[in-house]
Amino acid sequence: MKAIQVKQVGGPEAMELVELPVPQPKPNEAVVKLAASGVNFIDVYNREGRYKAPLPFVLGQEGAGTVSAVGAEVKSVKVGDRVAWTSQLGAYAEYAAVPADRLVPIPQGVTEEQAAGAMLQGMTAHYLSNDTHPLKKGETTLIHAAAGGVGLLLVQMAHNIGARVIATVSTDEKAKLAREAGADEVILYTQADFEAETKRLTGGKGVDVVYDSVGKTTFEKGLNILRPRGIMVLFGGSSGAVPPFDPIVLTQKGSLFLTRPSLGNYITTREELVARSAAVFGMIAAGKLKLRIEHTYPLAEAQQAHRDLEGRKTTGKLLLIP
Repeated sequence: MKAIQVKQVGGPEAMELVELPVPQPKPNEAVVKLAASGVNFIDVYNREGRYKAPLPFVLGQEGAGTVSAVGAEVKSVKVGDRVAWTSQLGAYAEYAAVPADRLVPIPQGVTEEQAAGAMLQGMTAHYLSNDTHPLKKGETTLIHAAAGGVGLLLVQMAHNIGARVIATVSTDEKAKLAREAGADEVILYTQADFEAETKRLTGGKGVDVVYDSVGKTTFEKGLNILRPRGIMVLFGGSSGAVPPFDPIVLTQKGSLFLTRPSLGNYITTREELVARSAAVFGMIAAGKLKLRIEHTYPLAEAQQAHRDLEGRKTTGKLLLIP
């Protein structure tokens, strides 16, 4: 089978298209013939070595397809089932062996491409808006990178809950997408200071929660726009890591809360994983959550997909098609 392998960490050129044997399932695994693989920033972190994985490894942590073989102990899926997964390496390939308890069923009304596009980013948007800070009707949130993969889904979920959404984006095109997703106000951070604009839009009161996937360039100002006892949800660092800081700052700015969550801690049990994925797939099937799959690339063009993602040229979701 064809796969994208990393033998030495580095830039996009570290990804090589190689021929590998089709994996055989361990007793607790199922082998999935992939129809689509999601491209995510966590793949960049793996490729760069920021998140460690034993070398060499097949990149990719999100995929969907059809079960082609199962191990002796597997009861939860069978050959022919349509399934999806995230947070397990090996998705940039034609086949992947995945622990069966990490596979979720794809329901009617959801395509394999949609499933591959929704597992990581859709469940991330879901836990952020329903668990990390359970958004309530009438609350105000600021969402950075609102036209990105998670951003567009998070804006829709927040809007559907009834929260007031202030979105930050870099271009007029992205502003249009954020508004279409349900943002009430959109700030072009390339043209206006988002801290000053947010204070103006909230009458100086600040927002209840900031969802920040950007990190280094937005974090400090983000703390300044929170209401007293507001929460900073820092769930990514596309501009770089936030430098160390003294927690007394949280006191000085109004007894703020800070959390640095990741999806893995919100799908720890099979029950939680199945329930969260089913909630996201249910929104898609019902037309309440629209996925923007911006671009699909052949597996061999994985390097280009990463260059496009890192260049912040993209909105919505990127997929590799084996």
